[in-house]
Amino acid sequence: MVTDRFVNGDPGNDHLDQGGAHRTFDLPLPPCDGVSGNIGYLGGDFRGLLDNAGYIRDLGFTAVWLTPIVDNPDQAFTGGDPVTCDGFLTDRGKTGYHGYWGVNFYRLDEHLPSPGLDFAALNRGLKARGLKTVLDVVGNHGSPAFTMPEAQPQFGQVFDAQGRLVADHQNLPPQRLDPAGNPLHRFYNTAPDLAQLGDFAADNPEVMDYLVGAYLHWIGQGVDALRIDTIRHQPLPFWKAFADRVRARHPGMYMFGEAFDYEAANIAPFTLPENGGISVLDFPMKQAMAEVFGRPRAGFERLAPALHLEGGPYANPYELATFYDNHDMPRLDADDAGFIDAHNWLFTARGIPVVYYGSEVGFMRGRAEHGGNRNYFGQERIDAAAAHPIHRNLRRIARLRGESPALQRGLQFNLRLAGDEAAFYRVYQKDGVHQTALVLLNKGDAPRTIVLDEYVQRGRWRDAFDGGVVRVRDRVAVEVPAHGVRVLFHDRPLTEPALRRRLKELMR
Repeated sequence: MVTDRFVNGDPGNDHLDQGGAHRTFDLPLPPCDGVSGNIGYLGGDFRGLLDNAGYIRDLGFTAVWLTPIVDNPDQAFTGGDPVTCDGFLTDRGKTGYHGYWGVNFYRLDEHLPSPGLDFAALNRGLKARGLKTVLDVVGNHGSPAFTMPEAQPQFGQVFDAQGRLVADHQNLPPQRLDPAGNPLHRFYNTAPDLAQLGDFAADNPEVMDYLVGAYLHWIGQGVDALRIDTIRHQPLPFWKAFADRVRARHPGMYMFGEAFDYEAANIAPFTLPENGGISVLDFPMKQAMAEVFGRPRAGFERLAPALHLEGGPYANPYELATFYDNHDMPRLDADDAGFIDAHNWLFTARGIPVVYYGSEVGFMRGRAEHGGNRNYFGQERIDAAAAHPIHRNLRRIARLRGESPALQRGLQFNLRLAGDEAAFYRVYQKDGVHQTALVLLNKGDAPRTIVLDEYVQRGRWRDAFDGGVVRVRDRVAVEVPAHGVRVLFHDRPLTEPALRRRLKELMR
């Protein structure tokens, strides 16, 4: 979630008067196709999240990925390019409501905490409600740093834990920085990268020390995993060093990065042990899902190449973070049935599912950043969500995944991905636990009977939703509702020779 856009639980931290002539609260944009975005703070905070943690957990989720929590500038940015409906990295007039413009990586943004509810207390509260914390971290850049008509306080500056200035872009274009002659320029590269952001120098050990120190500070307050922003904008050795230093203090910490690229070969190197063993958001699968479950309505076969179950470039495709949209791209453009179909796939196929706030009710579907993608959700929508068909079906499949080791961690063996039908096994056999899930999906507008006559495990299966017994002999024939899912469980070791041989091949 974009924390500022979820729920305003404490109006006392809204800072309505912040920024003076460049105020920061509630800055609506002109409408884009009739819907206005907003580039100011809107009040969402830790209190709004914690008050609704039960809502998130009841949906079936086990963790919350928060946008960055660090201190951002106290004014709206006056440089950059004008905001447009389809613009990307156009930042004139924007504020740091999203958290990605850090100026002090050791200090909380003042819009988030409340008396008695700092970050550590939030994490304790989330854990008490059954939720882990995934913290969004930035290692590539600070705040917008140049092109301002006049230099603004904090923009392009970095402060340490004691509030001392350690870096300053001084409103200079990168080519005019002098890292050798000016110590305040040493944090930055001398070539531009993303928009007007102050681009951190990967080869400066001071930068690494600063970032690792800051994020270890927050991890120590109860963080369970890290999402790494703009990971492909720093070199692989940088992330290897970062991951090693974090895991030296927190062994086994799961991290996943945003490498915004739809080619698996381009994002897979981050996942390799020699490069830090950092998983990634599954952008190739995201692209396929948008085509299959969005308006194009492509067949399930479009998803097959993105799975990379055999011989793929990833260290482990099962650790990828799978998703169909987020805050940096248009939301999924689909009807209610498309969202339901997308969730049925997302929560049964390989990978770790991620859902963007509001998608449980199809909020702002199809909208890009400045046209409503990041709009305020609010308590009224949460209170009404349970009656929405997308919410109802998401809760059903997400909670089933939470109860099933096979759906969470099982080997995936595709039987059919074609047209409106998908059929595959998820097989988990470890430490005395045996569970095979047969997943049957129908994204068509009418019920259909899915028939399978190859790699069939005879015996008693149970319906995952109603517990009824399904007896399987030489073939499977199961009716699946329109835009529906059926899951059958087999809770014994598999015995069919052909099936076992194929599973061994997949394991290799």
